[in-house]
Amino acid sequence: MWFNEEAKEIEKKLSTNIINGLSKEEAEKRLLENGPNKLKGKKKKSMFMLLFEQINDPMIYILLVAAIISAILGEVSDALIILLVIIINAVIGVVQESKAEKALEALKNLSTPKAVVKRDGEIFEIDSSDLVIGDIVVIDAGRYIPADIRLVEAANLKIEESAFTGESVPVEKHANIINEGDSLHVAEQANMAFMSTLSTYGRGIGIVIATGMDTQIGKIAKMLDTEEDNTTPLQKKLAKLGKTLGFLAVGISILMFIVSMFQGRDFLTMFMTSISLAVAAIPEGLPAIVAIVLALGVQRMAKQNAIIRKLPSVETLGSVNIICSDKTGTLTINKMTVKKYFVNNKIKSLEEIDKENPESKLLIEGMVLCSDATSKEGVQTGDPTEIALVDVGNKVGIFKDDLLEEHKRVNEIPFDSDRKLMTTVNKYGNKFNVFTKGAIDNILKISNKILINREIKELSQEEKDKILKASDSLSDEALRVIALGYKIIDSENVTIDSLEKDLIFIGFMGMIDPPREEVKASIEISKKAGIRTVMITGDHKNTAIAIAKELGIANDISQAMSGAEIDTYNDEDFTKIVNNYRVFARVSPEHKVKIVKAFKAHGNIVSMTGDGVNDAPSLQAADIGVAMGITGTDVAKGAADMILTDDNFTTIVNAVEEGRNIFTNIKKSILFLLSCNLGEIVALFVAILFNLDTPLLPIHLLWVNLITDSFPALSLGVDPGDKGVMNKAPRNPNESLFAGRSGLMVVINGLLIGATTLFAFLYSEHLYPESLRHAQTMAFVVLSVSQLFFSLSMRNETRSIIQVGLLKNTWLIGAIVFGIALQYSIITIPFTAKLFKVYSLTIKDWLIVILISLIPLIINEILKIFYRISEEKTTSS
Repeated sequence: MWFNEEAKEIEKKLSTNIINGLSKEEAEKRLLENGPNKLKGKKKKSMFMLLFEQINDPMIYILLVAAIISAILGEVSDALIILLVIIINAVIGVVQESKAEKALEALKNLSTPKAVVKRDGEIFEIDSSDLVIGDIVVIDAGRYIPADIRLVEAANLKIEESAFTGESVPVEKHANIINEGDSLHVAEQANMAFMSTLSTYGRGIGIVIATGMDTQIGKIAKMLDTEEDNTTPLQKKLAKLGKTLGFLAVGISILMFIVSMFQGRDFLTMFMTSISLAVAAIPEGLPAIVAIVLALGVQRMAKQNAIIRKLPSVETLGSVNIICSDKTGTLTINKMTVKKYFVNNKIKSLEEIDKENPESKLLIEGMVLCSDATSKEGVQTGDPTEIALVDVGNKVGIFKDDLLEEHKRVNEIPFDSDRKLMTTVNKYGNKFNVFTKGAIDNILKISNKILINREIKELSQEEKDKILKASDSLSDEALRVIALGYKIIDSENVTIDSLEKDLIFIGFMGMIDPPREEVKASIEISKKAGIRTVMITGDHKNTAIAIAKELGIANDISQAMSGAEIDTYNDEDFTKIVNNYRVFARVSPEHKVKIVKAFKAHGNIVSMTGDGVNDAPSLQAADIGVAMGITGTDVAKGAADMILTDDNFTTIVNAVEEGRNIFTNIKKSILFLLSCNLGEIVALFVAILFNLDTPLLPIHLLWVNLITDSFPALSLGVDPGDKGVMNKAPRNPNESLFAGRSGLMVVINGLLIGATTLFAFLYSEHLYPESLRHAQTMAFVVLSVSQLFFSLSMRNETRSIIQVGLLKNTWLIGAIVFGIALQYSIITIPFTAKLFKVYSLTIKDWLIVILISLIPLIINEILKIFYRISEEKTTSS
């Protein structure tokens, strides 16, 4: 392992020279051998493949067979209608999927275009893609790390790794540290710098030890490339439904042939009737309707700051029962913020700070003056810790620019990671103030006095113990403590060594990357909805558990596990214990995927939220990957199923609610269509079984299935959401579409629609015994109109049409009016009447049609009364 070896050993192993670097010839040779320093991309899918994936569905195959048979039998119009539905469905899918997997391309874009290297004793700036193993790279502030590097020299070097490790604060790097052990988390490899991280402070020199796909970020790219595709529950259910309906269609056709042989019917007529029944068994418009309902849901969610990358993800959201969330930037604001301070032997909230108090004012001034960061008008530069200190000054009206103008900096000792101190000398009137800030222990070591209530006293051991106890209490709350000492000198002309001695202790400030304000309420809503929130972070366990307790995710540290602890379990054993934990700290990208898969192994539908490069593999492994749109890296966005444009955790909860309502509406549409199609089967099957005339023609069935049914089905798909949906437990993803009383309702309503259609046909045959076409027209109109009326009762399983609001779904009312108008046009316009082989109805006929068509709706509303009574009894007991 490179991190536990001496620089000289690595120099020998890689046949390089720290002073002069590689020769140009050797660099060119290695570039040819190992290839460029780039991440490999996944081969893009062709348009043909995208189209094939949309058509590769059992229900689509059944429709294609139906279209071919219809064309062979001369029913060209039937075939064209079926093909039109298939084309619409495929186009919608391709448009969505063509925006797909950009994760690896985004990873490549993270690589920097330039790198500074030593070759032949000279310093060059080259394309980072030309870097080779053994190159000596020069690092300075503001430059991205172009490859994985073992540092050989580091001067106050800090590297921002938050997108890679989850750390909020830039990590200090030390070239001379030799890490122990063979396995060490990336965040703890202090002598290493990794590709695509950012140097924020200081400078360094290092040896390239890995390039391209062999880097840490390259390993993530490989994980993205090999992660399996996940089929959503809805896709599985519709595929299963398609197969079932296909077998049903074939079975019905065979059964009709057997019946026809016994009845001695005309073979060709019987074959056409069997095809009609097969067509009736399949809801031809279902794939297109489901896709359109999902697409409309996507548009609504986009207005609510949630962008869905793949249509089926909307439905999956409704089943989510675990949200695995990254801490930094997702649950927290990704900005260090001072929360508490200590002066005069008291800890106070920052909200209580008073700049009129001499000790508090001096603490703020010292912290601001002894910082190199800037923060004004929303523009911030420098170390996040120092920015937090400068922001305290801004909060109380002590601005850095004004301070520096009044108290000019005349000398300084830069921050050093060994000393853990920074010192500045600032002019105060005729004298000078020395301010030193740093770690509490180090400040106390160089202080011999303390400022308390305007008096300077000796810093006794008792006082030190009080200070350390107060500091420990903040550390227990996961606050990072920065202390300040000062002294007054007469002249700026003093030796540097004498500055950090005999200081007067003033106080300290405690800071943390705080939780987002709205997150706690969102997590509470999630709990009520049966959704568990799990924190997964690269940060330390104490920091993570403190945030988790504040947000209500966990109760104590026993519910937290570190990445090192995860490594002690194999996949099987880890899966057994994963439900005992709510916080996973100090984890690597591999750990995140392991955690997500362990939760999924228990049958959970898992959502993973995140914004960093390190989150990408787990975002793909999860059922729903959720990336942050503002702070999120392109890698995270490319790997995610959903992107939040406002980076707001609350939006996830809103999206889950929307997902639940969308699935409920899709289920309404599916059950409506199946009930209608079963009604058609019942009408035809009973008529043929009892040797009656055929009540419906194939074109009648296609028209009703593809046109008349489609509008109310779509309208049910956009039905206003149920406000109480988040008070229910998540839907079991393995639950059948026909769970509860849904299957029974399909059967009852299918029988009702079939019976009313057959009754209308037989009654019309009685009224017009000489006109089969007239009777078929009556059956055709009753079939379509009864389904239109019946759609009203499908809006809610137990509540009446009055309770849900008859006019609340204006689209459905419009679909019913439009559907009746279409039916009227079909039978009255000569051209369409001839095409559909129908007869123009009289006013009396229409009155009969309306009355018969209302029967399924009325019976459904009566049944709902009994359902409500049953539910009330269950609830009361």
